[in-house]
Amino acid sequence: MEAEIITIGTELLLGEIVDTNTRFIARALREIGLDIYRTSTVGDNAERIAQAVRESKARAQVVITTGGLGPTVDDATREGIALAFDVPIEFHTELWEQIQERFARFNHTPTENNRRQAYLPQGAIAIVNPIGTAPGFIFDTEESVVVALQGVPAEMRHLLENNVIPYLRQRYQLNQTLRTRLLRTAGVGESSLDDQIQDLEDLSNPTVGLAAHPGHVDIRITAKADTRETAEEMLDDLEATIRQRLGDAIYGIDDERLESVVMNAVTNRGWHLTVVEWGTDGELTATISQMSDAFSGGQVFTIAENSEDLEQAVALAREKLSAEVGLGLALHPEGNRYKAKLLIQTPKGDELIERSYGGPPVYATKWAVIIALDLLRRRLA
Repeated sequence: MEAEIITIGTELLLGEIVDTNTRFIARALREIGLDIYRTSTVGDNAERIAQAVRESKARAQVVITTGGLGPTVDDATREGIALAFDVPIEFHTELWEQIQERFARFNHTPTENNRRQAYLPQGAIAIVNPIGTAPGFIFDTEESVVVALQGVPAEMRHLLENNVIPYLRQRYQLNQTLRTRLLRTAGVGESSLDDQIQDLEDLSNPTVGLAAHPGHVDIRITAKADTRETAEEMLDDLEATIRQRLGDAIYGIDDERLESVVMNAVTNRGWHLTVVEWGTDGELTATISQMSDAFSGGQVFTIAENSEDLEQAVALAREKLSAEVGLGLALHPEGNRYKAKLLIQTPKGDELIERSYGGPPVYATKWAVIIALDLLRRRLA
């Protein structure tokens, strides 16, 4: 079983708003075992919406659209889906009455353009919207099911969870679930990780995939099974295998953040941390400043040839702020590369390390911050 998601709205194509609906829908669909191989975005144009729906339903059994169900002329999802199935749109008196009743509850009178929301493609099943004025709808054929949901996240989520997911479960007898877990790693490059677990990336169920970011890599593991418990057991077994191979390269799972892991390690020892940084626009300090009361503060300097020695600067900051741990980071451009000078001071001693970065300059600072935090994490382990 395959599904596709189409987000509709010219404002999405123009970058005026951020699409959060796709992520929510995708997670809901994976919970019932639907595989998603493609998502797309199309503007507020009936012909283009129709073409997108035709292409998606030719590939997938389930297509979910979000957006374009409002009362204005540019809300063209109803017309677009009608074109995709070559049917007219028709007026539903009962929907218009529901819209009027909702307006009346708030002592308002609907305008004539609100009548547009009472039209659906001929043959569509209406989904009453109890928290908004625009109903959604389901167009069910032997070959596919196309669901039209609102673009407003709260309305879309309510209808998806309470109407659409139960409908799809029953329609396709969906008894499987898809569970996903992210293993967060730092300090090891994507190619090195791939070399260590590439045989696992060839598995069909559970599956393994890598997603690289500046200074860190996420390992996504996914399992499909008849029950959530079985899927979680499959993930547990696979995670244990990966941890055995990668060791302390893994710093957390799912939503765990590296800065939180580091500050928890500092806090658990009853210590405090201070930061000194050059050439990073204060990003290291900003990253951890809201994490814990164990952060004593940071000092940000502009890099220069006669800059104060990093070791001396960190020592002075520790003394001034009564911090047991000091983390120093100096980032220097060197031709088409960057060099990061990293200093860790703890009651157990000092460690000075240099690392080089040759990737896109725009990511140099983020890379340096991740590397600095990861080195401190390993030192505190």
